[in-house]
Amino acid sequence: MGIGDAPRTVSGWDAATFRRDLDETLTGFLDAQAGVLSPLGDDAARLVTEARVAVAGGKKFRAAFCYWGYRAVEPAPIDPAALLRACASLELLHASALAHDDLMDASDTRRGRPATHRAFEAEHRDLSWRGDPTQYGAAAAILVGDLLQGWADELLRRCGLGWDRVGPALEVFDLCRTEVIAGQFLDVSVQARGRADVDTAMTVLRYKSAKYSIERPLHVGAALAGADAVMLAALSDVGLPLGEAFQLRDDLLGVFGDPEVTGKPAGDDLVEGKRTVLVAHALATAPAADAELLDASLGRELAPAEIDRLRDVIDASGARAAVEATIAELAEHAVDALGRSGADPHAQAVLRDLAAAATQRSL
Repeated sequence: MGIGDAPRTVSGWDAATFRRDLDETLTGFLDAQAGVLSPLGDDAARLVTEARVAVAGGKKFRAAFCYWGYRAVEPAPIDPAALLRACASLELLHASALAHDDLMDASDTRRGRPATHRAFEAEHRDLSWRGDPTQYGAAAAILVGDLLQGWADELLRRCGLGWDRVGPALEVFDLCRTEVIAGQFLDVSVQARGRADVDTAMTVLRYKSAKYSIERPLHVGAALAGADAVMLAALSDVGLPLGEAFQLRDDLLGVFGDPEVTGKPAGDDLVEGKRTVLVAHALATAPAADAELLDASLGRELAPAEIDRLRDVIDASGARAAVEATIAELAEHAVDALGRSGADPHAQAVLRDLAAAATQRSL
């Protein structure tokens, strides 16, 4: 069964088959990299093992938006396997960002398992090695993230499509990496200052996550299909608001999500002290005493009862409802823009399904 052959959605695209084929592509690429690193012995093998864990699971939204960004311009891929390799590069980039992000946020878990730095830290401690286990875990996570980012570039460059297609896509890819790294630093700086209004929080959201989650994957795919500037601009009108809605949903899940579904502890964003749009709304609209409690609680260990109390504060402030309304508005704008984009009709149908999946998810 080929990509997209079996109907599983309103649009008739089989997302599960796409993810299976993508996972096989990533496995093949990492198998090849394991061969390259095999002369370095067991330590290098451990890097590859962690890379495999880092790309496992997830919805693979970035790869999917890349794929349908391509098909929005060129409905019949000239080389489906090469296109799939190009799409897989976005998942390597995403895994790189997660390894670094979890370290910077001091997160303990990712998708229900230890975050990369915690996994290496635990291994160091269990084996009673010399030095500081925490420092070892941090160093390993930085290197795993760096390795995944380098491999993302390599997989896109060597995907198998001609340079007339890959060259323009790499220009988008370069811009994407610049934006996400700068956006990550904006986030780090906001947390250090301990304050962020809604506009500042939206800027962080836009550059740390929204652009690289949907807009730039659409652009990479479209560039691989030979899109012109007009089509790229049309896809920005779709991808940027949709990416913002996607991340706002993530922010809601970071406070109100079910740990059994998200794989993250309850209220994890509160414990990590994230100054999200949701939190900024609550601080701006809650009664003074509630706002003070929320502000003082961010970034410290919280008992379950304390997390429940902060959830109540956020809910009562109207922040949760305001973010839900913004998500709906942004998603509607994106779908309207899609209808005006001039994209292939089948691609439009699938992208509407993906828009719903990205903004209405519980994971």
